[in-house]
Parts: sequence; structure tokens; C-alpha cells
Amino acid sequence: MRAMKLKAPRQHLQLTDASIPIPQRNQVLIKVHACGICRTDLHVIDGELTQPKLPVIPGHQIIGTILKLGQDVSEFKEGQRVGVPWLGSSCGKCEYCLSGRENLCDQAKFTGYQIDGGFAEYCVADAHFCFPIPENYPDLQAAPLMCAGLIGYRCLNKTGDAKRIGLYGFGAAAHIVIQIARYQEREVYAFTRSGDTAAQDFARKLGAQWAGGSDEKAPEPLDAAIIFAPIGELVPIALRAVRKGGIVVCGGIHMTDIPQFPYDILWGERVLCSVANLTRRDGEEFLALAPKIPIKTEVHTYPLEKTNEALDDLRHGRFTGAAVIEVGGKV
Repeated sequence: MRAMKLKAPRQHLQLTDASIPIPQRNQVLIKVHACGICRTDLHVIDGELTQPKLPVIPGHQIIGTILKLGQDVSEFKEGQRVGVPWLGSSCGKCEYCLSGRENLCDQAKFTGYQIDGGFAEYCVADAHFCFPIPENYPDLQAAPLMCAGLIGYRCLNKTGDAKRIGLYGFGAAAHIVIQIARYQEREVYAFTRSGDTAAQDFARKLGAQWAGGSDEKAPEPLDAAIIFAPIGELVPIALRAVRKGGIVVCGGIHMTDIPQFPYDILWGERVLCSVANLTRRDGEEFLALAPKIPIKTEVHTYPLEKTNEALDDLRHGRFTGAAVIEVGGKV
């Protein structure tokens, strides 16, 4: 099979020939149709996430068809279309796993990081961590749901019943979250890179109450804010924008250092929290909700051999919505 491999941090992915993997116990072999590009892929490639399996095939927003079942797989069948997310496995025995918080498991492994991912024509995945994909979502539109959608959904849930929500960074996750929030009759305020009129126009098109630069003051006190951009300097900015009793949710797996800030912008029972990975319950709930809204993803496609170009475009904010690697058609 063809695969895009990372052989060392801070290098371009290399298009290589690789053996088609063989599914082991509890695994399924998947023919990859599409795989979304995520900022986490950049963190892996840039060495900001420091424990990859090298060489590794990145990519963790996988949509494909099951070709073969490993031993003891009973929840899926051959020919079924599934999605594979970032969380690839957990121990199943620790206090976190036993309480439905496998996203915090110390033995967890992650797709495209410690497990070869979807920038390839085939992959294997633990069947317990795969999701059936709603029929009305084509492969390309479904791929961003596997991380941008799932992590965004978990972040939004952390805000509780907040009415006015600020989104800092308006990329793949935010363009899905705003659709959920508007469906729930919340107000959304979008904060982008200063001068990024394309992203601001995109946010307004999707129903944002207001859109502007992250250096601008929110027009109304916010009940909650979600930070998707991996920029620590946004934390005190978001805390200042949130009213007493509000919450600031950091949605990224990696963020630059948070600068020192005065206690008074946290005081008043404001809460600062992070979101780590996802749970299978998040996936089940989100994929049941998505067709009801219905969530529509805006995608920009690239062939497998142009994965590095897609990553560079993501790094420099050259598109709105999400980027998806188109690997192959349905079998």
C-alpha cells in the first residue's frame, strides 16, 4: 500500500510503499476512503507531542470500509463503513476506564501517534474504538466529524448551559461547534487572527452573532469561551471576556505557555479547564446528534501524495473549514 510516513520529528512526511497491516485480536482491517487533517497532526510532526511511535503514519480522522475482522470482533461486519478517531485504545481496567473516562487512561494509545493512522490506503484499528458512520454523510464530509466534531462537542458540553459563547480560533472544530450551538439556540461570538476577514465572514455565514479579531473586545460579556487556537496568550484574553461564574475551555491537546495573569480575572468563580481527547460516549452522542441538526462540513480535499501541502495550508490558515485527504473510493 501507499502510505505517508513520519520518520523523524520536524521532517516532511514521505510517500512510501508499506505492507498492508494484518488485523490482530479485536482489530479490524480498514480500506481508507478519506482522512481529515488536524492541528494535532502538526503537533506530532513538529515534535510538540513527544512520544510518537517512529516511524509512524499520522492521521486520526479516518473513514473507511472494513475488509477483514480480527478474532473476537462481533460488533461490526465486513463491508461496513466506520470512522476511527484519535483515541485508539485504553487499558479498560483503571479507575478512569471503569468510570467512562477512558480519555484520561494513562495507558491509552492514540491513532496516528502511537498507532499507525489514516494517511495510507489501509489501516487497522481496535474495533472497540471505531464508530459506525451515519449513512447520509459522504466520506469526505464525515472525516472531520472524527476529531474536529468530537472534540468540539466535548468542549461545548463543558460550557454547560452557557448562552453566550466565544470561540477563539475559527477552524475545523469551530465551524462544527457553531452549528451545534446555533441548533441549541445559543449565541456565538467568533474570534480569529487579527485581520482574517475570510474566517470572520465564514463565521457570520454560519450564524455567528459577531466576528472579529482575538485582539478585539467582545461586544457582550460571555458566559463561556472555548479556545481552539494553540496559543497560550489567548487564555487571559478569554478570561477577561467571560463574566463571573463563567468558564474558559482549552480544547487543544497542545498549547504554547500561558503567560502570567492577575488573579482578579480568574476571581469571581470563573473556571479554567482543558479537554483531553474524547470518550466513546462522546462519539455515540455526537454521531446521533449530527444528522438531526444536520451538521454540514466544509472540506478542502487533497490527494494522498499532497498531504504535506495540506498540512502547510493548515499551518498558515489558507482555507476555511477542514482539510481532508482523499485516499480512495469505496470498495
